[in-house]
Amino acid sequence: MTQRAGQLPDLETTSLGIELGSTTIKACLIGPDHAPVATGSHLWENELVDGLWTYSLEAVWAGVQGAFAALGDEVERRYGQRPDTFGAIGVSAMMHGYLAFDADGELLVPFRTWRNTNTAVAAAELSETFGTNIPLRWSVAHLYQAILDDEPHLARIASLTTLAGYVHRALTGEHVLGVGDASGVFPIDPATGTYDQRMLEQLGHLAAAKHPGLKAEGLLPQVLPAGADAGRLTPEGAVLLDPTGTLEAGIPLCPPEGDAGTGMVATNSVATRTGNVSAGTSIFAMVVLENPLETTHHAIDIVTTPAGDPVAMVHCNNGASELDAWAGVFGEFAAALGHPCEPDAVFGALLTAALNGSPDGGGLLAYNYLAGEPITGLDEGRPLFVRTPGSRLDLAGFARAQVYGVFGTLALGMRVLADQGVEIDAMFAHGGLFRTAGVAQRLLAAAIGAPVAVGRTAGEGGAWGIAVLAAYARAAEAESDLTLGTYLAERVFGDIDLEVVEPDAADLAGFRTYLERYEAGLDIERAAVASLAPTADPAATADPAPTAVEGDQ
Repeated sequence: MTQRAGQLPDLETTSLGIELGSTTIKACLIGPDHAPVATGSHLWENELVDGLWTYSLEAVWAGVQGAFAALGDEVERRYGQRPDTFGAIGVSAMMHGYLAFDADGELLVPFRTWRNTNTAVAAAELSETFGTNIPLRWSVAHLYQAILDDEPHLARIASLTTLAGYVHRALTGEHVLGVGDASGVFPIDPATGTYDQRMLEQLGHLAAAKHPGLKAEGLLPQVLPAGADAGRLTPEGAVLLDPTGTLEAGIPLCPPEGDAGTGMVATNSVATRTGNVSAGTSIFAMVVLENPLETTHHAIDIVTTPAGDPVAMVHCNNGASELDAWAGVFGEFAAALGHPCEPDAVFGALLTAALNGSPDGGGLLAYNYLAGEPITGLDEGRPLFVRTPGSRLDLAGFARAQVYGVFGTLALGMRVLADQGVEIDAMFAHGGLFRTAGVAQRLLAAAIGAPVAVGRTAGEGGAWGIAVLAAYARAAEAESDLTLGTYLAERVFGDIDLEVVEPDAADLAGFRTYLERYEAGLDIERAAVASLAPTADPAATADPAPTAVEGDQ
């Protein structure tokens, strides 16, 4: 799948996807053959404000407008005209978190992102009451924690949503969510395709003591499956996207989705016994379930595909950011020697070196914990690199240990699924980490003990995935019996080649040894959290700007 050259497709046949990732907001325009026509991006950073990770709404719109303008610039540069319409638009963003508004649409408290871990009490109580795992980052956990803390803003709350839902409502006026994104807000009943009514009633009983008039059901967005009509771009929304006034109103939008859902679409992993791994600032695996899990586990969320099918999700708060930071150090060192390198070259050298490292990391350990990690029971993180005196410190071992560190917590969660008998026929990977051919892919195969496939769309990311969902919504309007799975398999991925890597025996054994050491060493991480206070350096309260590895998740 390559970008077009030559003539611009009829804009009425194109689809625009916008995804707000944790470090990059990206816009992707695709043609009727789903190939990218143009892209635009805008870097942004989360902030740690009063102990909570957030983004301001001003930053949201500066980023969305910046990405859209950059896409328009590319279209104009390549094709000689600026886009004034599209066939369809889709919005995606980081899942979960908490955006609470009053009846006038005023944000009541700063946006609380998925990265926050202050909801432990609420999540534990909800998990016990509902009989299913409610992770700390889910929107209902944030809501119930606010109820437990008796936060003053609850007296005025009229609605709550996710980041994708907020942007979509600003563009269309519709308070809706795609079912995949909604499944990270509140548990979904697979029989009805919307929020579980029993659990909503249970939440009402829990909340009654402090806020008897608070009805969660009335706050939550309407749930829509992929392909549904989710509204049209209003004149006010058109100006929000394009302040120049060039963009026309009336364009249809597909249901807004989360980054997990767009990752499934971007890797064609919406069928049972398939899954995908998305690596960016966080890292998570999605496995479409053939059968319900036998038991609940704190490491496993049950969410859905954009079509509403149950998915087991292993979500780790910490992904490639620490590897990204180390690559930046090596880039600075090369520049200090008088040999400045592009980030892609630095990552290529670093990741390629990992293939020559000892299969077990040579006694080296890397923890990528910039934030807390619920799967391993840590409320805060301290990035660490640890070795024993007898270990060998060289570039190859260091690089392998760092890549293994990206996959360490994920492997612990995937082991839980394996213990419950979940079988995977194919695992697809996407994100900037997999742009260097064959390295992270091979080591991920060792970490999860399954074949890993990477296609030419691996680097396109969720903006391409939500553009495809927008295109599917147009197709489904004309063909009511067209399923998302059929659309992806036959019309999007039918001619896309995949590179599949089977787990290497030596790597499998080596990673198993590394993971044993990694589990044992978690006590070091806990001691670091207890002993080292968070930095007071304002420059360290936001993630560094992403480079080639971290991608746009």
